[in-house]
Amino acid sequence: MKVGTKSVIFGVHNFIWHPITVTLAWTKLYGLPNWKELVCIFVHDLGYWGKPNIDGIEGEMHPVMGSEIAHVLLDPCNIFKYRDMCLYHSRTCAKKYGVSPSQLCWCDKLCIKYDPWWFYLFRAILSGEIIEYRRDAIKSGLLPSDATYREWFSWARERGVRVALTQNGATAYEVGNPNLF
Repeated sequence: MKVGTKSVIFGVHNFIWHPITVTLAWTKLYGLPNWKELVCIFVHDLGYWGKPNIDGIEGEMHPVMGSEIAHVLLDPCNIFKYRDMCLYHSRTCAKKYGVSPSQLCWCDKLCIKYDPWWFYLFRAILSGEIIEYRRDAIKSGLLPSDATYREWFSWARERGVRVALTQNGATAYEVGNPNLF
């Protein structure tokens, strides 16, 4: 089973728990989400299904599936608002298309604040995601190579919270662009 599928089933992007923590983060940043925003929160990371990595070339395109689901279910008259909310929750996708990340991006970063360290690490280890996450942080020089899983989690939580609270939504992408796909 590929790491992306494991992530969605029982890992960091678990299809039940991850939307709960993202909803808590949304509520912290923007107030209670409406039902369409809740659908986006639920579907935004389902695109990890079948992906061989989380941060590699394939994993970076995970927002496409959630954005297509959101578009079909939520965007009347081809407005693209909810498609774009899901697509641009990824800073990589936002950068690729030359737009600012959506509000959902900052909630996705802040959600680690609501994850108990032991539960997050349990899921990350079980799915194998922790290997990729630590490798990338060490390779980037952001974490020493002898850092423990718990030290990595503390670093990742602090970084996620800082990024979310300093970037949150002030320049979030809002307007749809029908010509992306």
